Amino acid sequence: VQLQASGGGLVQAGGSLRLSCAPSGRTFSTYRMGWFRQAPGKEREFVGSIRWSDGIIYVVDSVKDRFTISRDNAKNTVYLQMNSLKPEDTAVYYCATTKYVGTTRPGDFGSWGQGTQVTVSS
Repeated sequence: VQLQASGGGLVQAGGSLRLSCAPSGRTFSTYRMGWFRQAPGKEREFVGSIRWSDGIIYVVDSVKDRFTISRDNAKNTVYLQMNSLKPEDTAVYYCATTKYVGTTRPGDFGSWGQGTQVTVSS
């Protein structure tokens, strides 16, 4: 099952976007769902994650004052709410799943989809 991230677009600095992540096809269960981003010429970096069972979230320090993660169990969908966007947030954003505790390494996540482009203009 692949995950499909959506909701990206072009936004001015200071604006907000909410990205969605849902599985393409059948529903599935997972331990933790993560958000990543990859800017041109840079490595894919972990942004945050949510534990599916209880909704506990973790967001990296660099964005935790501006980004938050939530889920809708009924829709099997996870959201990344991004506020006060900055040009350096420009990247392709991906969601993925992992069964491992505590990891933030992209290699430990799976079910990657195509991602959604977020572009923040100054």
